[in-house]
Amino acid sequence: MKERMNKLTNENKILIMLAFYSISIGLWGNFRQLWLENNSFTTNQISQILSMGTLLCALGILLVTNKIHGNKLKNFFLISFIVKILNMFVLFRINGGEYVNLIRISIIIDVIIEQMATICIYPFICTIKKDDILYSKRKLIEYLFKDIGILIGGMLIGKAFFSVFIDYNICLYISIIFLIIACIILLTIRTNKCNIETKEIEEGNILKYIKEHKLIRIYLLYNAFGNISMQIGLGLKMLMLTNMFGFSAGNATNYLLIVGLIADAIGILALKYFTPKDDYITNFIKFGIRFIGYFIAFLTNNLIICLIAITWSILISTAYENRIDGRYINSVPKEYQLAFNNVSHVVSYISQAIGLFFAGIVYNYGIRYILGLSAFFMLFQITFQNTLIYMLHHPKKGD
Repeated sequence: MKERMNKLTNENKILIMLAFYSISIGLWGNFRQLWLENNSFTTNQISQILSMGTLLCALGILLVTNKIHGNKLKNFFLISFIVKILNMFVLFRINGGEYVNLIRISIIIDVIIEQMATICIYPFICTIKKDDILYSKRKLIEYLFKDIGILIGGMLIGKAFFSVFIDYNICLYISIIFLIIACIILLTIRTNKCNIETKEIEEGNILKYIKEHKLIRIYLLYNAFGNISMQIGLGLKMLMLTNMFGFSAGNATNYLLIVGLIADAIGILALKYFTPKDDYITNFIKFGIRFIGYFIAFLTNNLIICLIAITWSILISTAYENRIDGRYINSVPKEYQLAFNNVSHVVSYISQAIGLFFAGIVYNYGIRYILGLSAFFMLFQITFQNTLIYMLHHPKKGD
């Protein structure tokens, strides 16, 4: 094993590390909400815990981007992996116990580390090699192996192997094993200091740039309302599928896996063949149909219509990103890209935290109110997106 790892290039090692890390995230992340429910947490408490972890992650971004630069990213990942492994062992040991506050703290730590590490993956790859093909491979591996993690969980949950019943806690343990493997591979990676860029844009400069460009301000508002809407509608999807639609944990996992894989395929096909020339049509396909589905589900309160609306929302989630997000992100000059990326992530995590908080509040009222509230925020998202399209086609000075 050691000899084979020595023969691999650093690029391949980091992709293999990402694969094992993504399996761990997919396996544990898929059952985390149900694990908490199994430990007597209510849906509202679960949403608050996940919301707090996501909100604190936004603060973590500011710390990491200001204090941890390219030459320190490997150490950041190593420490993050070790802390996450130890923290997950704590969760594994206190499962079913009475350590409610410790569980809360541990889950928040788990969410923060998981999301922070995911954000920093590509900057770490850039310390090895900066390449468009490598970037594409990274995205493919991240999505694919998360789905493999979900698949592993769906195949194992509820079954017995060698007299061991596979429950949510055993899935947590298996996730730890994959994370340990990722950590071992990380130790073999050597960073290339000549690829580490140290040029930075001061925080005041990027804020000044955003203040002077209306297009970017509107994009951040669109991003914020979009994340709030998405997290309200799908942030607690495993709890919704098992408690509201009557799916078993295994069937819910298989449903999300199949729909997610189809969504990836639709995203690839849409990028190559099905992208309309009119951006307003693209916006309607991406968000308009989703809004109509959610609104009809709210009016009818029919579980089948609700499930169809949720399924469409997931299916279209990865399509048209080049038209909906890419062109506005790429309009930012190269020297501001890194700083803008940090600001964008802060806005995204704060809005996701707000969405998760609202999701927990309306959950107890039923599926129709979850989708109805999501549709309400979606109206703002669609309005801001249409405004962006208009501004893009009718540019003015200062936009």
